[in-house]
Amino acid sequence: MALISIQDISLAFGGPKLFEDLSLQLEMGERVALLGRNGTGKTTLMKIATGQIGPDTGKVIFQKGIRATHLPQEIPADIKGTVFDIVLSGLGQRAKLISDYHHISQRLATEHTKELMRELDRLQTEIDHTNGWEINNQVELVISQMKLDPEIDFAALSGGQKRRALLARALVLKPEVLLLDEPTNHLDIDAIKWLEGFLKNYAGAIFFVTHDRQFMVNLATRITELDRGRLFSWACDYPTFLQRKQMELEIETATRADFDKKLAAEEVWIRQGVKARRCRNEGRVKALQRLRAEKQAQRQAVGQVKFRVQETDPSGHLVIKASRLGQSYGDLCLIRDFSTQIMRGDKIGVIGPNGSGKTTLLKILLSKMQPSKGSIRFGTNLEIAYYDQMREQLDEEKTVIENICGASDSITINGKPRHIIGYLQDFLFSPDRARTPVKVLSGGERNRLFLAWLFTKPSNLLVMDEPTNDLDIETLELLEEMLLDYSGTLLLVSHDRAFLNNVVTSTMVLEGAGEVNEYPGGYDDWLDQRPKPAQSAAAVREKPREPRREEVQPAMPNFVRKLSNKEERELASLPAKIESLEAEQDRILDIVAEVNFYKKDPAEILKIKAKLECIEDELLAVFERWEHLESLR
Repeated sequence: MALISIQDISLAFGGPKLFEDLSLQLEMGERVALLGRNGTGKTTLMKIATGQIGPDTGKVIFQKGIRATHLPQEIPADIKGTVFDIVLSGLGQRAKLISDYHHISQRLATEHTKELMRELDRLQTEIDHTNGWEINNQVELVISQMKLDPEIDFAALSGGQKRRALLARALVLKPEVLLLDEPTNHLDIDAIKWLEGFLKNYAGAIFFVTHDRQFMVNLATRITELDRGRLFSWACDYPTFLQRKQMELEIETATRADFDKKLAAEEVWIRQGVKARRCRNEGRVKALQRLRAEKQAQRQAVGQVKFRVQETDPSGHLVIKASRLGQSYGDLCLIRDFSTQIMRGDKIGVIGPNGSGKTTLLKILLSKMQPSKGSIRFGTNLEIAYYDQMREQLDEEKTVIENICGASDSITINGKPRHIIGYLQDFLFSPDRARTPVKVLSGGERNRLFLAWLFTKPSNLLVMDEPTNDLDIETLELLEEMLLDYSGTLLLVSHDRAFLNNVVTSTMVLEGAGEVNEYPGGYDDWLDQRPKPAQSAAAVREKPREPRREEVQPAMPNFVRKLSNKEERELASLPAKIESLEAEQDRILDIVAEVNFYKKDPAEILKIKAKLECIEDELLAVFERWEHLESLR
């Protein structure tokens, strides 16, 4: 029996039906990706699957006793408390005892009073009777896996950290069904890769929406697509889906062309006048009426965004020259002794974990921020258009139109005036939606609006900080094409691995401890070239400049590499190493599960938790090494 069965549902919000006779079943062990253009109802379908919204017709059946949790696309504004409280709240009513015990334990580190000790003993006794320690262990473990500080206030977290906290809240219940709406939004590449590995080993069913194509390639076992109110299911991975979908589109286009040709011929016949009326076949007339009704009922596919960047006169050959840049905040060093030259036509990706300083580096390169040391020199004739990650240039209270052109009803694009409604329709805003305040727009609509605003600015240097969040895959691919055709210079911050691979010709990578290194190629090229752990930072800095992509000579044909004798011995030893690490992990988890564990000295508690985290990281590294060596056999 399916864990969740959605049967023949329909739903409308005062206009055309969003869903029509839609059905879906989720089975144990499936990882189902949900695709669809922005506005087709993916988030609404997620809410129906969790019971937050009821359909107009049809029904949703949950297998008895199953637990389902939902990670929403947007971070709720009303969430308050520490990370521990937020994650614990995923367990519902059972959470209060553990929450009280946890906070009193923290207070005892600084307020050792008899009243607190008596309250701690009372809570401990109650937890013993309700088997609550298992709950506490679940919360501690999932927070540790997400690499979060349990005592930090949720409001103080970055966007990526908030997503990790909400993901931890969804996972702590150990549900049979996980419903994830854009789980990779605001996560850095390391966090996305960890999430992929975690979800691959998840025993339950996973139903997820994502714009991250590499995430979908690595995770999905079935593809479902929302298109014009109907849901289509493809029992295959994402690359196979793309091939089958293209064939379906070609068949649909040919079928519609035949239909339109037949309808046009019948319309000519019915209008042939007196001669036609004398010999009119009533059956043929009724058939024409059916064709007209069918044509009226057809739902057209959602249009495509039309990106047209405004270019200006070329910049000078040198765009930006940075010399011995440094940037620190107290003891935290983000950039150390970094020099670079950006030349006209370069398309450069900026890669690094959240908090590593990617946005800071962009602002320094654009002279929007002064570095702690070093200098910046601009080339000649620069016209800069800057896509801000936070979209701060948008006024929430103004309408879409007012954000683009104020009180005017026209805008000049590439020297030609255009009516603002026509321009916004290129970005899929209907006339009614164009008059809507920005504060009610969805994430995808806000991103399209910001791109519409950005592309009104003539530029020969385009700087984009996380432009891919909330865009559907078709729009992402169109943005890729536009950036590839852009004749100016591009600086791009992104955690989307496929987007980086497809667009950039070189990368700047913030690799920690202030190190910023440059590599030719995209994300995968960086993985191949990045220094191994044994290499020193000095060796990296002294590495000779790699040639630009256009200078690289064609490579020799690849050959199949086999394992060396040393690698064969290493591969044979890994299962025993994994078994030993897992045994040590179980031993430490048993210690953490002890009733009196949290009565230990706080320093000892931290030491044990740090040891557990190190073992988890080592296990992950050993598993990755095992998979790599197995792939070479």
